[in-house]
Amino acid sequence: MIAPEPEIHGKLFDWGLTRRLLAYVRKYRLMLFIAVVFILFMALVNSFMPVLLKVAIDDYLVGGEDGLSSAERIAGITRIGLFYIGMAALAFLFRYVQSYLMAWTAEHIIYDMRADIYEKILRLPLRYMDRNPVGRLMTRVTSDVDAMQKMVTDGLVGLIADLFALFAIMGFMVYLSPRLAFTLFAVFPVLFAVMAWINRNTRRAHRQVRYRQSALNAYLQEMITGMLTVQMFNREQRVRERFDERNSSLREGWIEAVRWVSYFFPAMEILNAVSIALVLGVGGAAILAGSDAVTIGVVVAFLAYIRDFFRPLEDLSEKSTVFQTAMASSERIFGLMDEPEDVLDPKEPVPIDHFRGAVAFEHVAFAYVDEDWVLRDLSFRIDPGESVAIVGATGAGKTSIISLISRFYDVQRGCVKVDDRDVRAYRQVDLRRRIGVVIQDPFIFSGSIASNISLHNPDVTREQIVQAARYVNAHRFIEKLPDGYDTRVQERGITLSTGQKQLLALARALVQNPDILLILDEATANVDTESEQLIQEALKRLMKGRTSIVIAHRLSTIRGVNRIIVMKHGRKIEEGSHAELIQQEGYYRRLYELLAHQPA
Repeated sequence: MIAPEPEIHGKLFDWGLTRRLLAYVRKYRLMLFIAVVFILFMALVNSFMPVLLKVAIDDYLVGGEDGLSSAERIAGITRIGLFYIGMAALAFLFRYVQSYLMAWTAEHIIYDMRADIYEKILRLPLRYMDRNPVGRLMTRVTSDVDAMQKMVTDGLVGLIADLFALFAIMGFMVYLSPRLAFTLFAVFPVLFAVMAWINRNTRRAHRQVRYRQSALNAYLQEMITGMLTVQMFNREQRVRERFDERNSSLREGWIEAVRWVSYFFPAMEILNAVSIALVLGVGGAAILAGSDAVTIGVVVAFLAYIRDFFRPLEDLSEKSTVFQTAMASSERIFGLMDEPEDVLDPKEPVPIDHFRGAVAFEHVAFAYVDEDWVLRDLSFRIDPGESVAIVGATGAGKTSIISLISRFYDVQRGCVKVDDRDVRAYRQVDLRRRIGVVIQDPFIFSGSIASNISLHNPDVTREQIVQAARYVNAHRFIEKLPDGYDTRVQERGITLSTGQKQLLALARALVQNPDILLILDEATANVDTESEQLIQEALKRLMKGRTSIVIAHRLSTIRGVNRIIVMKHGRKIEEGSHAELIQQEGYYRRLYELLAHQPA
């Protein structure tokens, strides 16, 4: 059962989320501080440049001392022009340095965040994986982290730069003409009210976009993974329709978000026009009235400041969109980071060097969801070195036993013991290192044949890899590949046959040299008779001297074990050797006769 996507209740500013984001920033605070200093210098330099226009106009073009000659005026304008170019070059230098520092800082912050998310995913229990599609987790590591990256590189830098620019511009406005400055400031309440209204609706629209994007990614991943089944049952049309529903929903969500963002720019244009009209009206009236407080140079400088003032305001709208997206993403990221890890290592784990191999279930009750019990008051004991087959109909709880011994899940009641200690007393990595599992549907990773057998374990030598492959008869097909053990295979092993993948999975288990072996013997069902015989011989050699638990489906496996445990509806109903159970003429005998009539 797939868990629904959690509802996001985003805010323009959430102190809890901000505090957690700042924890990532703190490590790079020195670089961030230096970048902010350069931003401040850049804002001051850019805001000072209209003052040069004012000086050039009032002192050398239309004003200045009456005794200045044309040559002196041209020389003065030239000096100011060169100084203006120098200030522009200095602003360019400041912008380059702060942009590089912020990009460097942002990339390191995002690297740390993505590493933490991936580390968290590795620690999440399989119970969480059962309820959450892979596409949703992919969205967290990719799209949501990318949104955070855009916020740090574009949003945070731009916000600081725009705020500094606005305050610097306002300061220079007041310095040049308090009358004109405060006339313009009267427009600000309307401006901020418009921005708040648009931002509130933009935030809501972007939360919907992130939700719908995650739903689309999850569905797309699921359909691509199950494409064989889709095509096998001719469900392409229905799958296409369901994809179109989600894709259309995402499109409408983006259109809604863009609609609200699009309101901002016409509003800014109107307010810009109103501001220019105010400067021309109030400033022009003052000049015509002969006021010394307002000059033509001051009016020109204010017109330049209006252009520079509304530019960061328009940028702030884009930054607002970035922040809305990032805040929604951060809620999802930290929601994942806060996901409880119900399978935890003990504070003082019992060290493991080697397992004798005793396994015991003591009154175990287990359910994947709530109290829908898969195992009910299950008890049995397996001695070191003993081989035991567990049989039963589908849904009897056989595979769950394998998962509980490896501690992929924890029991709700009772306990599972290995070497007379609860498995919860061991570190998970230590426990699983000494347990080998052969599964029914092996996953083949992209990479070489050798890396798929060793799983990149540096302690496994090439000789051990080849030896394990020989044991399971995989060496024969591997040496025929173009590059042998270095042949590259694609994800899920699509270039390999089912039998070849199963042989690699057997070699993978053998090379681990486990103390306890857990086998789902259906893994040997899809190979030819000759290969199966060699695999069975290899398994017998491997099982010798090791505790072996086999989820048995095949007669050859059932006959070869020391003891058989019969399961029905999560309970143990019979137990004994093959001969003993046949003589009882109970459930096992009926099940065995059923298997005997199935093709081998």
